[in-house]
Amino acid sequence: MHIAAANALLTAPADALITPQLRYSISEGDSLVAASNLVLIPGAGGVGRTVFEQLRAQDVPVRFMVRREDERAAEVRALGAEVVIGDLTRPETVAAALQGVARMLFAMTVSPDHLLAATVVASVAKEYGKLEALVDLSQMTVSQMTATSTEESHQQRLHWLAEQVLNWSGLPVVHIRPTVFLDTPLFTTMAARSIQENGTIALPFGTGRTSPVAVDDVARVVATVLRDPAPHIGHVYELTGPRSVDMTELAAAFSRALDRPVSYADVPLDRWQAGLPKMGLPPHIEQHIAIMAQLHRDNRYDRTADGVERVTGIPSQSIEAFVAARRDFYLG
Repeated sequence: MHIAAANALLTAPADALITPQLRYSISEGDSLVAASNLVLIPGAGGVGRTVFEQLRAQDVPVRFMVRREDERAAEVRALGAEVVIGDLTRPETVAAALQGVARMLFAMTVSPDHLLAATVVASVAKEYGKLEALVDLSQMTVSQMTATSTEESHQQRLHWLAEQVLNWSGLPVVHIRPTVFLDTPLFTTMAARSIQENGTIALPFGTGRTSPVAVDDVARVVATVLRDPAPHIGHVYELTGPRSVDMTELAAAFSRALDRPVSYADVPLDRWQAGLPKMGLPPHIEQHIAIMAQLHRDNRYDRTADGVERVTGIPSQSIEAFVAARRDFYLG
């Protein structure tokens, strides 16, 4: 869709926009925000929601593009964000959502459509021609990949390819590459369950080391870049926690934070992977988690970077601090 057509969509009556292809979520009395520093964020959860909270504190206007009306969309609207319905894989909805936007976060949950979405966003944003910054939430494993490497997951390959597409577009891109999140089920729901059952963290990581980073820290970096993107254009920021630890050290950090004994139980990789289907995950996500476990066991996550402190001036939080703040969750 051309930009002129997108403009027509934005000026159409609200009821005309409620179609199978494109529907805007605008309550009575609302209007589309037009501001020179307006930020577009896809999705109303995860990192994007935390970025919004950071930007809201700085009075930076935010427009969320969500795939459907739900409780999360209602929550961010109630907090002052604008919400439109759209899909990163549909050019016409991306073009419409970009109108009046100066800065955009490109971020998706783990999805086989990641490369398609990146290509759509790059092509539409290039035609739009008004973005000051496109902040790409990638993965740190990309830093270790080549055009022909094969050890990584399909999702990680999609991130590598998406970065190439965004770079080729000539857009003002900033790549944010966090390592594995502390907030991932590996270190939250799965760890809480085994800690409550038998005082262990049961994972197949062997002697591999890791430096997980909190979503809050990643969001601080993204929000800092979106508030003032000019100094960051063209940069790649790698984000980790403050230390790389093996799983025995990680369990000790949990133990100190929870004030109870927690040890690491190394689970055979094949047995652990055999249990993944019980989680009911889509095959793409299941394969990604399985490969992450293998790469941890191969010590591919033994890495540290100062991106969080370099961008925000504040170091990333430790495993112990993260767990202590969620003590009731882990202890049940």
